[in-house]
Amino acid sequence: MSSARSKSKTALSSAPKVLRQRMRMLLPAGKAAPGPPVGPRLGQAGVNIAQFCKEFNQATANLEDGVPIPTLIAAYTDRSFSFETRQPPVSFFLRRLAGVEKGSSQPGRSFVGQPVPLTAVYELARIKQKDDNLRTVSLQALCKSIIGTARSMGVRIVDDRVLEQPANNKESSPGKDVVSE
Repeated sequence: MSSARSKSKTALSSAPKVLRQRMRMLLPAGKAAPGPPVGPRLGQAGVNIAQFCKEFNQATANLEDGVPIPTLIAAYTDRSFSFETRQPPVSFFLRRLAGVEKGSSQPGRSFVGQPVPLTAVYELARIKQKDDNLRTVSLQALCKSIIGTARSMGVRIVDDRVLEQPANNKESSPGKDVVSE
């Protein structure tokens, strides 16, 4: 009889985890702390807050401190958890590239910061394409999305590509604004 009990315990321990709650949070890299807003949200889901903060800070140790990291957290009924980190938001990268703290209060009417080159938009799209949810999205679609985000923030995007042009064709020249006023 004791062997039957041990088998049932083994069967219970190898049973699939039951998901209790999923959460999405924007956490600063290397700075997750048990205080608000992390502690209360994880505590309600029954997650060991100190363990989560320790594991998250270790996972983001290679990143610059304070960079906002979108994090997907799955809390299970046995008080265990798993989390997945993604690339920082496009708005964070655009603010860094433009050298500003926040976007324009009147996007479309006034622009803030330095113009962002189109080649930087392409590189940003390549970075964002590493996210699992964006792997199937084309680079062209990601670039258009990033340009739209820049437009809504009041960040100017300029075409800095070197194009071979005939001498008589002056339609598109390097330095031309991609985001029109």
